[in-house]
Amino acid sequence: MHERSGTVLSTERVHVGQIFVTTRDRVRLPNGRTATLEVVRHPPSVVVIPMPDPGHVVLVHQYRYAVNSWIWELPAGSVDPGENAEAAARRECHEEIGRVPEHVDRIVELFPTPGYCDELMIFFRLRGLTMPSESAHRDEDEILEPHVFSVPEARALVAGGEIRDMKTVVGLTYCTVP
Repeated sequence: MHERSGTVLSTERVHVGQIFVTTRDRVRLPNGRTATLEVVRHPPSVVVIPMPDPGHVVLVHQYRYAVNSWIWELPAGSVDPGENAEAAARRECHEEIGRVPEHVDRIVELFPTPGYCDELMIFFRLRGLTMPSESAHRDEDEILEPHVFSVPEARALVAGGEIRDMKTVVGLTYCTVP
């Protein structure tokens, strides 16, 4: 019988950035073998599914430098230190689409790239979107424009290859209101 988890024998930080840390870990795997693995250590993040009404969803058209392209996606962002995931979802909604939600429903938690990254994405459906009295601060790298789509229109963008962001493809499958 194998152990249920691996054991870290040694770890070395090979990169420390503003958003994530990369480590090179020597580990004993559950099968008893040892391996050296590089892991991106990333804080949890939230993906918000803002629904102004049961038939519509808000997507943002955002410039992403890593792929040098404008892409349609659901609003998302990292959970800040000391912040809980629900508060991060509310903050990201305010920052990225200029609305605050009355209802926040936690939907699912997924690992987007578990082969090399420990980031956990927590998906939330947000309803009862209202205009706040004050505007929110956007991150310096955020260049985005929110747009309301009907759920069928958003899903058609996926089918047509216009939405290529995986968290958005997954999130759009949860565009139902209980």
